[in-house]
Amino acid sequence: MSVLVVGISHKSAPVEVLERLALDADGTTKLLADVIGGEHVSEATAIVTCNRLEVYAEVDRFHGSVEDVSGLLVARAGESTEALLPHLYVHYDEGAVSHLFQVASGLDSMVVGEGQILGQTRDALRVGQENGTVGPALNTLFQQALRVGKRAHAETDIDRAAPSLVTAALERSSRPVAGARAVVVGAGAMASLAVAHLSRGSAARIAVINRTAAKAERLAADYDATAVPFEHLHDEVRDADLVISCTGARGTVVRLAEVAAVRSGVDRPLTIVDLALPHDVDPAVGDLPGIELISLAGLAEELRGLEATAGVDDVRAIVAQEISAFLAVRRQASVTPTVVALRSMATSVVDAEMERLAARLPGLDDATRAEVLHTVRRVADKLLHEPTVRVKELADAEPASSYTAALAELFRLSPEAVDAISRVEGQS
Repeated sequence: MSVLVVGISHKSAPVEVLERLALDADGTTKLLADVIGGEHVSEATAIVTCNRLEVYAEVDRFHGSVEDVSGLLVARAGESTEALLPHLYVHYDEGAVSHLFQVASGLDSMVVGEGQILGQTRDALRVGQENGTVGPALNTLFQQALRVGKRAHAETDIDRAAPSLVTAALERSSRPVAGARAVVVGAGAMASLAVAHLSRGSAARIAVINRTAAKAERLAADYDATAVPFEHLHDEVRDADLVISCTGARGTVVRLAEVAAVRSGVDRPLTIVDLALPHDVDPAVGDLPGIELISLAGLAEELRGLEATAGVDDVRAIVAQEISAFLAVRRQASVTPTVVALRSMATSVVDAEMERLAARLPGLDDATRAEVLHTVRRVADKLLHEPTVRVKELADAEPASSYTAALAELFRLSPEAVDAISRVEGQS
């Protein structure tokens, strides 16, 4: 079994393509159910963000699983295969491990080094666990990826160099946060970051608006902000200096007609930041007089090719070290079932020969029988010691599968026995 990643992100596709694949919680659950229902998939989960959708799967075949997962994404996008496939990327086995570690550490983010992706990676693991689609392989991989991400932020200066997407957007705004009357639409992780940033930046007033009032009230209470009913959204837009929208809702939330109506006659400039996927704000709002619209698409274009410098090389070094360590442990683990099966076979042979000896020499006393058993076991252990040590050493330098297969063939080990031991190892 091997890990497969099929994904699409800001690096491989424009935002308008990413919007067609945007998933809410129910959509993610449905996608995982469809993926795990595939013939070649035993485990699955997905990292879903405003600029990334990646399916991670434990598979027994590369080509069949790639076709199945890619087909599911094409179907959800409502695109032709030819239109979407050029934007998809695939990582397999060691490449998949490397990619996930880079994602979790922030090296693959739109804002290099941002820390929000670590929480989104944790969410992917949690969702897979809750839906029963994550098993021992992906659980181990994602737990290690989270540790890599934590190391990256704890042991380097990447946090100082890497703003969040919210911060990056507001740095491009012509309206300073200090003294601004601000509105945050949404109450999820991105909205929480926005409210926190506005609070630290000394905004004069922060209104939090969400369709679920209780969520808006909880977020507002954390930062001494004001929760406002959703139906008053455009009234708040009328009086605002700064609006940040990040709901992840289907359909436009900040609509052109309503904004044009409430801002008519208002000569105070307004900056609107739309960080939602699909977009929350009608793009035509940016054409209204006095309104500056910063969209995810525009932000992605500005950030493309830009990279933080402080701490990035250190993070890359940590990621490279962790990839090597993880793959070494995995290679060793792949050898273990064959070695255990070999030793089990030897034990069975010794036991059979001792029974045969007992039948031929029924008068053998217990002390002599124990000494013979000890001697035969020592002989078996010595004969097996060198091949088992060597196969473990070779697994560190080369792909372990060829050596374990050779060992299994030479000693005629039962494939069923090796598979059974593999399953027990995975459940521990």
